[in-house]
Amino acid sequence: MASAKPVGVITRGTTHPNRLRRCDRWLVATQARRLHAPATPPVVVDLGYGASPITTLELHERLRRLRRDIRVVGLEIDPARVADAQPVGREGLTFARGGFEIPLPSGERPLVVRAFNVLRQYAEGEVPAAWATVQGRLAADGILIDGTCDELGRLATWITVAPAGPTSLTLSWRLAGLERPSVIAERLPKALIHRNVPGEAIHAFLTDLDRSWAYAAGHAAYGVRQRFLATAAAVREAGWPLRDEPSRWRLGELTLPWSAVRPEVRRHQGP
Repeated sequence: MASAKPVGVITRGTTHPNRLRRCDRWLVATQARRLHAPATPPVVVDLGYGASPITTLELHERLRRLRRDIRVVGLEIDPARVADAQPVGREGLTFARGGFEIPLPSGERPLVVRAFNVLRQYAEGEVPAAWATVQGRLAADGILIDGTCDELGRLATWITVAPAGPTSLTLSWRLAGLERPSVIAERLPKALIHRNVPGEAIHAFLTDLDRSWAYAAGHAAYGVRQRFLATAAAVREAGWPLRDEPSRWRLGELTLPWSAVRPEVRRHQGP
C-alpha cells in the first residue's frame, strides 16, 4: 500500500527522450546476471521519473528485451504526474505514487531502483538518509542507482549502492566533441559534486584523467575513441583501479570502486 505521505520532495520534472540511455545501456550490459538470477519476475523501480514518463517507458522497453517478465514500476510523489502517466501503461509496466520508501504491494522488494536527477536537488547531508531508506527496501541482491546527467544525456554519472553500502561510481561521456573529461564534474552525483576540490579523491581522479587526456592528444588523429582508450589505459597504469575492460571504455564509460573515490580518501596527484 502507498504511504500516506511519500518520503521526499517533488523533483523539478525535467526530462527528455533518451536522456538516461547511458545508464540503461550499462544496466543491461553489466547487470544481466543479477536481473536473470531471480526465479520470480524481478521488479525494477524508476524513482522520480519527472513530468513525463518517457524515460520509464524506455527503461521498460530495454529491460524487457533482456528478460520478458521483468516488471517496471514508475514512482512519483506528484499525484498529477502519476495520473498523467497511467494511460501509457503497458504489460509489465505500472505507475504509482511514492518516494524513497518505495511503496510496493505485498512486501515486494525491488531488485533495482533507478533514481536519476532526484537527489541532485537535495543537500549533501540528506543523501545518506535517502540512501538508507531505499536500501532498507531493496531485495537482498538489489541495488540503488543514484545518478545525475545533463539535459540531453551526453554526460552522466551514477553511484551503485547495495544494501550494505555504495560499491562503485560510473562516469559516461558522449565522446564526440569532448574537450576534456573533467567537464563531467558538474554532473557528479550529490554525494560527490561538492568534493571536487584539492585533497579529495574524485578531484585527484579527474585531474589525472585530464592530464592523461592531454598526453593522449596524438591519438586524436585516429579518432576520439582511440584517444579516450589511451586515456583510460594511462589512468589505470597510474594506479586507478578501473573496472571493466576496453569494450566499456570504447563507449565513453569508466567505472571505479567506491573505495577509490569516496569522500576524504586521499590519493596521489599524478600518473
